[in-house]
Amino acid sequence: MKRVLIIEDDRDIVELVRYNLASEGFEVGSSPDGSSGLAQVRKSPPDVLLLDLNAPEDARPRSLQGNPPGLALNRLPILMLTARGEESDRIVGLEMGADDYVTKPFSPRELVARVKAFAAPCRAAQ
Repeated sequence: MKRVLIIEDDRDIVELVRYNLASEGFEVGSSPDGSSGLAQVRKSPPDVLLLDLNAPEDARPRSLQGNPPGLALNRLPILMLTARGEESDRIVGLEMGADDYVTKPFSPRELVARVKAFAAPCRAAQ
């Protein structure tokens, strides 16, 4: 079972995403803040990370680059999930190290499809 971690402070969004991903066979964890979310990532890296662009600085994708040796977080697919939808915001998110960018409000079906696309290479590697 592929694991997804959501770092998002909006409980309604977490539950919507959790429900839709769990329905597709994903194990879904969540954290309401960047610090505890990154602690979870470092302890047990998920297959895909969903991250709110408004997360604190320590939870941004570039902060994952300073991971301990042997922990391949640099290969962790990161999808930004954010209300910021302007082109400049998308560019900033991608430049920060995100692999994809989804704006709120979003289609749960589209989000699931994007997560599946990132989780698929993980399946092939096992």
